[in-house]
Amino acid sequence: MLADHFPVLGLRLRTSRLELRVPDHDDLSALIEVALRGVHPPEVMPFRIPWTDREPAELARGLAQHHWRMWAQWSPDSWCLLLCVVHDGVVVGSQALQSRAFAVTREVSSASWLGQAHQGQGIGTEMRAAVLHLAFAGLGAREAVTAATEGNAASLAVSRKLGYAPDGKQRDVVRGEAVVEQRLRLTRADWERHRTVDVTIDGLAPSLPLFGL
Repeated sequence: MLADHFPVLGLRLRTSRLELRVPDHDDLSALIEVALRGVHPPEVMPFRIPWTDREPAELARGLAQHHWRMWAQWSPDSWCLLLCVVHDGVVVGSQALQSRAFAVTREVSSASWLGQAHQGQGIGTEMRAAVLHLAFAGLGAREAVTAATEGNAASLAVSRKLGYAPDGKQRDVVRGEAVVEQRLRLTRADWERHRTVDVTIDGLAPSLPLFGL
């Protein structure tokens, strides 16, 4: 099996409602369909890189290529773990955890998106909690960072609920207009104080060398 040679492919995170796993080809196809059905209202753009503005064919191809590119570029010193999120047997979104020089910095960052039809059900909080458990309990992270534009209320609410604290602001350009992005940081102590989601991890031990550990 390919996971024997690249064991991170066998990694599984589970909560009471969700499974997060590396998407196989069928999962990736389902993930593309979720994205094509819509991630946010067209009049707003919650992402710093407006990938959802692409034409459907380009969006589909680009999403697949992004996943393949991240796996092709993976190294213990620079990795991006892209997981599909499965709820009741259905792929509903994507959750990423990434780091550079993790063995030294012990810092991770995260990013995610969820199909519109699956929003407002607490799934976004639960899937972020799952990768935070992987980071802190599984990999021994010290801190986790994330960011969201000031108009992305849902993402900011998830971060606050999980214990992140403001970590400064920065300006960027999205769709040709200036936006303010809020940076947030979560310490290990704050993560422990705000833990409410039980998470189990399968397949981590053989994957540790690929995370630089």
